[in-house]
Amino acid sequence: MQEHDFSKAFGLDLATLSVPSQALLLYGTLLWLAFGWAYIASRKDLRTLRDVGIWAKPMKFMSATALFAWTTVWLAELANPALTHGQAYVGICLLLVATSFFEVAYITFQAWRGAASHYNTSDSWGALMFGLMALGAVGLTATQGWLAWEIWQSSASAPLSVTAWGVVVGLVLTLVLSTVSGFMLGGKQPPAGKGLPIVGWHLQHDVRPAHFLGVHAQQFIPLWGVVVAQLFGTYALSALVAGSILYTVAWGLLAWVSLRD
Repeated sequence: MQEHDFSKAFGLDLATLSVPSQALLLYGTLLWLAFGWAYIASRKDLRTLRDVGIWAKPMKFMSATALFAWTTVWLAELANPALTHGQAYVGICLLLVATSFFEVAYITFQAWRGAASHYNTSDSWGALMFGLMALGAVGLTATQGWLAWEIWQSSASAPLSVTAWGVVVGLVLTLVLSTVSGFMLGGKQPPAGKGLPIVGWHLQHDVRPAHFLGVHAQQFIPLWGVVVAQLFGTYALSALVAGSILYTVAWGLLAWVSLRD
């Protein structure tokens, strides 16, 4: 990929995409359609759980998972399109769909019932499903580490560009930061109530802002890699490293604030 062409960095040629990539794009599209259905349901169903509409959580997970799936395709194409035609990529896509669909389906089912999905340990079934969701979340983020590994392995035949390094770093940070903050979040339920507009976060005792940075390192760091590759010339790799460090520090500060009494 030419380092000085933004259109190539952001464009996808649907005709040349592998079958797994096309399937992942379709999966993301179906999730966005489900998001629209959940939004309509939320306008008619005014039930709440911990002072928040019961359809808020399904909509968050549907939209976040759709973006996660689409971004995975973009990153694979951005770093090494040849990988998307291999068996490892098929496994990555299957694991991504299986784990994320399980989570979205269960969260939506619980919303329909008017019951909690997360932190629901009131009975053995709820506790089991909460544990399985944790395993599913780890499996989902593991797909990003797996993809990073495959891209790294490909560098044996050709050195990685700065853009590809941005993809690898973003995927690794997604795996590490989102997994750590995910387990922190699993052990510390956020405060009840609506919180900030749209996101619903609270400014204290809430790990979700840190978890947001962890999950969305998948987008932010590769985007930064694209920018520095275009604009920073010989300093691009240094700028990528500096931006990744600052991003990790920001995640750490948010995590630290959320754990303070």
